[in-house]
Amino acid sequence: MKKLFLLSILFIFLLSGCDIYNLNYFTLPDDAEFLALVQELDTPQKIGDYMSDNFTYKLHTFYALDPYILWQNKEGDCNDFATFGIFIADYHNYETYLIKVFNETSLRHYIAVYKEYDYYSITDNQYYFLGFNNFKEIVNFDSEYMIPNRKWSKYIVYDYDMDIFETVYNN
Repeated sequence: MKKLFLLSILFIFLLSGCDIYNLNYFTLPDDAEFLALVQELDTPQKIGDYMSDNFTYKLHTFYALDPYILWQNKEGDCNDFATFGIFIADYHNYETYLIKVFNETSLRHYIAVYKEYDYYSITDNQYYFLGFNNFKEIVNFDSEYMIPNRKWSKYIVYDYDMDIFETVYNN
C-alpha cells in the first residue's frame, strides 16, 4: 500500500511539470553566438518566432532549464520557453511576467507575458500573440485555444524577480 501511495505521488509530480526557474540566479554566459542572439531578439514577436523555428517541445519533469541551456539543447517545455522569453525581453527593457496556470487536476502550464504598448502579449510555448487587456484574458485564451478542455482552477502571476504579483482562483 505504501509503495502504491508513493508511486501515485511520483506520477502526479511527473505529470505536473517542473517548477519555475528563478532568473536571479542566471548568469549571462560568455558565448558570443548566444550573446548575439540575445541582441537580435529585441521584440517579443522575434522571441516567439525564434522559439517556434528553433525549439522542440519536450516535457521534462525534474528540472527547469535556464535560457542558455534551452538554447544549447533546442528542446524544452513550457516553463523553459517562458523563462527564455522573459529573460530576453527583460534584457531589452520590456516589462515581463510569468503566469503559472493550474488546471482542475493541479497540472501546471507556464506562459511568458510582455507589456507592449497598452496591451499584453504572450509567448505560449513558442507561439506569439498580442492584444490582451489583462492576465485573466490571457489565461482564458490559453485554456480555450491553446490547451482546450483544460479548465483552469487558479493562476499565479510572477514578476521578473519571481515575486508573486497576482493570484486568482476560478470559482
